[in-house]
Amino acid sequence: MQYTRRDWRNRNQIKTPQGVQWLSVPVLSKGKYHQRIADTELDGPEWAELHWRALAQNYRRAPHFDEIAAWLQPLYLQPHTHLSQMNRRFLEAICGYLKIPTVFRSSSDYALLDGKTERLADLCAKVGATTYISGPAAKTYIDEDVFRQYGIALAWFDYAGYPEYPQLWGDFVHGVSILDLLFNCGAEAHKYMRHVRP
Repeated sequence: MQYTRRDWRNRNQIKTPQGVQWLSVPVLSKGKYHQRIADTELDGPEWAELHWRALAQNYRRAPHFDEIAAWLQPLYLQPHTHLSQMNRRFLEAICGYLKIPTVFRSSSDYALLDGKTERLADLCAKVGATTYISGPAAKTYIDEDVFRQYGIALAWFDYAGYPEYPQLWGDFVHGVSILDLLFNCGAEAHKYMRHVRP
């Protein structure tokens, strides 16, 4: 799969007393406009300390900061060389904490077809998926007929309608990192998450 700039793969927002703040992981992308996500290298380790300081400064008063920091801070201290490696480690840790049983696989482990939709549908078939859940922006390029031909249901994730949860710093703000939810709600975070049905 191809890396895209200014995307959620290497940045997210946190809530601060001054409003939302972007946390971006710098990557080496100059002259690499068509690189695969798996090949996208991080641009040094300095970002990790800056991110952790921002998280600690803005969430240390959150009810579950100490509990989450106990497993999250060591992730920031681990050396990461590639974006996909870092994202996978964070996703596995978050799913483990929330007791979400899932198997993580890398598309780079499979022979991939050409064509965006064909590649996705074929990859889903290879891993035995019955449903592919995509963000709404993909509606502009995903061909639903291809998924039907593979016998795979296609569901569009709707980011609206999440319930509000106790949050620091004034009025509730949607669209921030799951870390905000974890720091504020701990293991009860699952109560504020939704399931997608095809």
